[in-house]
Amino acid sequence: MPQEPKNPPAPPAQDDVEKFLNEQKAIEARRQDLIKDLLRQKEAAMKDFDEKLAKLGHNENHRPRRSHHKKGADEKKA
Repeated sequence: MPQEPKNPPAPPAQDDVEKFLNEQKAIEARRQDLIKDLLRQKEAAMKDFDEKLAKLGHNENHRPRRSHHKKGADEKKA
């Protein structure tokens, strides 16, 4: 019984490759749309939060009154 040479597997059909590439493009486009939507939602939430803080009297550029540094710590370094 002679052994017959095995043929290498045939490459996938061109239609299958195109179908796969189209699916990948669709998935990537959907992913990008979701990312854009998420960033818009985040920006809106941050804006709402900033507005609420402003209503409460929070000043973004205001330094805190309390400090963990002792008074005169700068004088000792000099």
